[in-house]
Amino acid sequence: MSFYVRSYNIEKLYYLTKNIYQNHFKKNIPWNIQVEDLLMLPVNSLGHSLGEFLNKHNFGVETKLENHDIFHILANIGIAVPEEVALQYYLLANKKISPYLCMVILSGTLFYPDKWTLFIKSYFRGLRAKPFHHLDYLEYLRTPINEFKFQYQIT
Repeated sequence: MSFYVRSYNIEKLYYLTKNIYQNHFKKNIPWNIQVEDLLMLPVNSLGHSLGEFLNKHNFGVETKLENHDIFHILANIGIAVPEEVALQYYLLANKKISPYLCMVILSGTLFYPDKWTLFIKSYFRGLRAKPFHHLDYLEYLRTPINEFKFQYQIT
């Protein structure tokens, strides 16, 4: 199966399940913040970095899923489909567990056996960091990103 067919299938699965996960499983309060608001935060802060990330990829702030893109920034893992799977391995090692994480790891591992090395490396990077997946990042948006990474030993 070609890389593009695999990516298409995983992305389709994501879009089919995203609204269900977002509306029925995620219980956190939406941030009610826009990309422009994030970009007004101090340069090199977690929030400003999030705004830059969202702008760079032409993304908006996803209601109740705001933390996800922060995980990309902190773990320095890209957004291609295999990298999304690698991010979930990283978060699993960081003690995060959710139905979405399990679905992505299972389907991603099956669809991308050739990316196993990437997944394992991400997993071990997640093990080295102190658990940070559970935090309310709205409270940390003004925090300098390098200080945050140092505090949680994120490499």
